[in-house]
Parts: sequence; C-alpha cells; structure tokens
Amino acid sequence: MSAISEEAVRGGGVFREISADDEDLQPTEIDSLCMNCYQNGTTRLLLTKIPFFKEVIVGSFSCVHCGWSNTEIQSAGRIQDQGVRYTLQVRSKRDLNREVVKADCATARIPELDFEIPAFTQKGSLSTIEGLLDRAAAGLEQDQPVRRATDPGVAEKIDEFIQKLQKLKDLENEFTLEIEDPSGNSFVENPSAPQKDEALTVIRFKRTHQQDVQLGIKADDDEESDVEEEPHANDLDAMREEILAFKTNCPECNAPCSTNMKLVNIPHFKEVIIMATTCDACGHRTNEVKSGGATEEMGTRITLHLTDPSDMTRDVLKSETCSVAIPELDFEMGMGAVGGKFTTLEGLLKDIKDLIVSKNPFVCGDSSTADQVDKLKAFGDKLDTIIAGEIHIHMILDDPAGNSYLQNVYAPEPDPEMKIEKYTRTFEQNEELGLNDMKTEGYEDGS
Repeated sequence: MSAISEEAVRGGGVFREISADDEDLQPTEIDSLCMNCYQNGTTRLLLTKIPFFKEVIVGSFSCVHCGWSNTEIQSAGRIQDQGVRYTLQVRSKRDLNREVVKADCATARIPELDFEIPAFTQKGSLSTIEGLLDRAAAGLEQDQPVRRATDPGVAEKIDEFIQKLQKLKDLENEFTLEIEDPSGNSFVENPSAPQKDEALTVIRFKRTHQQDVQLGIKADDDEESDVEEEPHANDLDAMREEILAFKTNCPECNAPCSTNMKLVNIPHFKEVIIMATTCDACGHRTNEVKSGGATEEMGTRITLHLTDPSDMTRDVLKSETCSVAIPELDFEMGMGAVGGKFTTLEGLLKDIKDLIVSKNPFVCGDSSTADQVDKLKAFGDKLDTIIAGEIHIHMILDDPAGNSYLQNVYAPEPDPEMKIEKYTRTFEQNEELGLNDMKTEGYEDGS
C-alpha cells in the first residue's frame, strides 16, 4: 500500500500529471467497508492533475467477496472565479464520444425530455456523453425492483423514460445537453480544437448568493449583497506606491506561496490591478489582471492587423471577460480561457499555444488519436510562424465589459493597423457579466 509522504505534502508534489515514465505515481490503497455485502473491500485513490480541471482525486472501490465495484472523481482544486454553463447540440456519434468532466456540484439537463440531474445527487465523473446517459439510466433502474412490487404504475412510467434515455444514443433526433457548474470546474471536450466548436456554447457567469452558500464560500447568514465602501483618495494614493503581498496557494501544485498585488496606471487607458504569483516549490509563475474600474457602458472590439515582427512587442491587457479570435486560422477562444493577462502579443500567443496544444488533456495519453495530435501540432506550428512574423494575420480582442487594451505604438496619432469598435451588449452578454438588471442604450430584456 502506497502512502502520501510528508515531504510530498510540504513540497506540493501530491498532485502530479499522469505519465507512463513516472514510476512513483502509484494509487493509495485503503481498506474500506463494502456497502453491498458489508465485508472489507479496497479503495484506491489517485491524486493527479488534469488541465482545464485542476487537481482531481480519482477513486476506485472493488470488493473481492461480492465483486461489486465503483469509481468516482472529485475536484481537489480551487473553486473558479466564475461558474460555467455548457450547451451542446448532440448531432452525431462523434458527439456521443466527447469526453466530459462533470463535477459533483454541476447540474445536467436534457430539455427535450424535461430531464434534470440536480447538483450534488451524483459524484463527480470523467466520462463521455454516452457514459453520462448510461449512468443516468442506471441510476433510475437502481430501485426499479422495489417499485415494481410496491407501485407498478410508477415503475412502468420510469421504464418508459429509461427507454427514451437509451434511445437518445441512436440519434434518431438531435438533442441538447446542458451542464451548469457554479464552481467552474466542469469541462466538455471540443473535438474540433483549436477551431471553434459550432455545436458547443460556453458561457461563464457570476454566481448568485445562493450558489456561493451551496459551495461553502459564504455562510447562510451572510448578507446577499456586500456593500463596499469607496476607498479614500489617500488610500488609493498609498496603494499606487506600494506592492501588497498576501499568502495563497500555488494554482499548479497547491503549495503555500505568496501573491503580490500592485495598482498600475496604463497610459491612454485606465488603472488596473496586477497580481503576480511565484511558487518556490515547483517554480510556477503567473500574473493575472483585474480591472481597477467598473464595467464600461459599451463593449469594445479591437482588431489588429499584424504586419511586422515588431507587433509582437505591443503591450496587451486581456481582461478575463475578453475573447480572442484569429480569423485566418479559424480560431476563437472564449472569455475566461486564459484569465486576465497583462503581457505582450507574443506572450499572449504563447499562452494560447500552451493552453490549446501543450496542456490539452484530451490529446495526451491513451485518449489521444493521431489525427488530433497532428492537427494541434500543426496549429502550434502556425502560431510559431505568426510569432516569428512570417505570416500576417488579424487578431481580434472582443471584450463586452470594455476593459481590454492593446497598445497603440503610434500614440497619440491613430494606429493605421488597429481598429477599435464600441458596441451595445446583448442580453446574453449582460447575463455573463452579471448585469441582468442593468440597461444599456438600445437594449431591452429578451431581445
């Protein structure tokens, strides 16, 4: 039986990526009670990391006496800043094979059947769409023998519904799968990566007070709206001169580290808060940007035509609500994918390459296919040629909150290669930004 060493805990090496070369990565085995025959079975716990899902605990139970077995997955990472909602139009067998990470706090719905799996009624799972349907059918079938004896009418209706669930796998008709996770720790595979997935819609949203209570972030007696006092002018002046530091945990290895925070004024734009984290245990470094002001009245779309290698040195502020698109590569990355960044265009493109190519969990190990690996490698090579200035492309930063910025190297004169558009947010964009009750000019609810 393997054990978790104190050195691993202190060094932050408890959660490691699965690798065939890592012989030390062994599951922890624990004797535990079998809930089927009430004799001793074995639970195996594997602490690992899956990109897009942070740290996870994969659990497997088996009983040698009765043969009963069970598997589950739990998120061991931090709760994300925003919740996430996936809406997938299931149209083909390929869609049924999409891999899905469903956290235990996520709600799954199939509107066509008026069917819902409420939050916290299932353990977290790493499966496929087909596996999700099979698990839902198995859950309904579990108590059917008792129902057939006590209430045959209800049992018959449930049997009919189970048949409808199973029939979805035949794809006689398209159906919709919705997964809503307030923790932001669920994920649905995009088999078309790095291109935009036309069948999948991803929306990130601000959690409600009730959802914060369910996740344990707030207590029941906390007030629903926290009223923050406006900082005094002297306090703001002091913050501009100081670098504030506070204790936190590394987002990669979860070891204790510190985050530095600084209020910075960007010329020709506004003030932002830059947060930088460095981990001494694993060497991970990251910076994150938060807007220092309120959401703008209108969204901003910035289009830059990259025509020279020097464009890679332009400063860029990408807020966490900003999406990135490269039309020439048929590529689009939604808001929140790489978080808020204050970097250069070269740095942003390298972050995109790391996220889409290097850290994509569905093109690694046994789950990968040669076509997927080759496709993403080709995409990474194209990004390298863009960074080297060998091909000219258009880069589009679309921020409905209006808090993103791209340096104008011709300032204060207009930039001939850059176009900045202001636009009125849609109802869906206001919902993503948590501005449901706010109105903008030319916008009405339900439009």
